[in-house]
Order: sequence, then structure tokens, then C-alpha cells
Amino acid sequence: MIDHMSIFDRFRLNGKRLFITGGSRGLGREMALAIADAGADVILTGRDQESLDQTANEIRNLGREAWTIQADMGNPTASESACTQALSEIGPIDILINNVGGRRENIPTEEMPLATWQELIDLNLTSVFVCTKIIGGAMIEAGRGGRIINISSINALVAGRNIHGRHYETAKAAVVQFTKAIAVDWAAYKITANAICPGGFMTAPNVRWSKENPEMIEDFRKQIPLGDFGPPEDLGPLAVYLASDASRYMTGATLVIDGGYTLV
Repeated sequence: MIDHMSIFDRFRLNGKRLFITGGSRGLGREMALAIADAGADVILTGRDQESLDQTANEIRNLGREAWTIQADMGNPTASESACTQALSEIGPIDILINNVGGRRENIPTEEMPLATWQELIDLNLTSVFVCTKIIGGAMIEAGRGGRIINISSINALVAGRNIHGRHYETAKAAVVQFTKAIAVDWAAYKITANAICPGGFMTAPNVRWSKENPEMIEDFRKQIPLGDFGPPEDLGPLAVYLASDASRYMTGATLVIDGGYTLV
């Protein structure tokens, strides 16, 4: 008699290795911890060594291995170095989460310096390309499939209200389309690529933003059908699903997790 595999076993990630950009804080940290909890070892990249060490220790407390690479993944050269270092020093990667990004600037388009535009496009879009090229390319070479999860934003679908910095909408929409194209190109290699579009989550930058712009944040909150911002840990289960065998027939999808904000 054949034992029936439990549905929960489809979500297990034992023996897998995750590489995540911007993995030490906010939504990145929650996804890294959730995927570690499901069984994977984790390579974290980020700019701040202290928070990298803190998150790495949390992962080790779950009984997994964790490595840190301090790098500004918004810088294409630093991003390339971090990816090649991870592959050469640590080994094959099964799951890639391109998470690093952010609006960072609230500058109207007519006043946006070209250098600032380029820097923020590199942060939100070029970083996705560089890591996908190098780590995804290594997945092709290894021949054992893989999972790519790109963190876009609801601003790929709707413009942010009462805010400037349209590099963000532009880059995040491009991330969605890049995800679809890669999904088509790499399906033959059993590599899936999917995008997550988070809405309002109360991460540290958003908490800071809410203190500086309380009216705007309150206005945002009122437009969320589920009534409030999302707790960052709610992104974890979705990342585990997309990283696991449970989602093996899903590729090129754009998953919105926003409390219904984009519905109204």
C-alpha cells in the first residue's frame, strides 16, 4: 500500500537553499524566516550587517543554516559580486527572492534628477535582472529546476495616491512583465517565476512614513476593504507556497496581497 503524502509535505523545503535580497528587515525578513521555518537554509543580503546578523541568528534558532553577504543590491556591480560570491562560496541555490526595493524619494517627475531616477530604477528593477541572470542562470546549469519570486507592488497596478516618485510605479510594473517573460523562457528548465504585489504593510519604513505623513496614511487605511494595513508576517505563508512544490504548476502569476485596496 502506498502512503498518501500529507498536503503539508508539499510545502516542506528541507534540503533547499534560499537567496534573498534585502532579507534582514521588513517583508524580506518575514519571508526569510517563514521559508527557513519550512526547512530551507538561507543566504541573506542587505546593507546593514547588524540586522543581517540578527536575522541570521533567528534563522539558526530554527535549526537552519544562515549566511550573510553585506552588499547594496541597488548597485548593479555590488549585486553581481554578491550573487557570484554566494554561488562560489556557498553552492547551488534553489529559491531566489528578489525583494530589495523601495520608493525612497517623493520627488515630482518634473523635478526628478536623471541620476536619482537611474539609481532608483537600479534598486527596484536592475537588481531583479542581475540576480535573476546570475542565480537563475546557475539554476538552468544545475538542471534541477528552481523557484524565482519577485517582489513587485500594488503600484505596478495602480498609481500611489498623494505621493510622487514615479520611478517606483515604473520599475514595479516592469518587474511584473519581466517575471512573465522569464516564466515563459525558463519553463522548459522546470524553473517557475512568480510576482507578489504587496499592498500596505506596516514595515519600519512605512511606520516612519506614517509618522511624517499621518493624514496620507489614514486616508490609505480608510480605502482598504479589510480595514487595516497588513502585518508583515502575513507575507510569509505566500512566499512558502511559491517557493515549494505546492505551487509547481503556477508560473508567470502576479499575486496581489493588499487587503482589497486595489479592488476599489
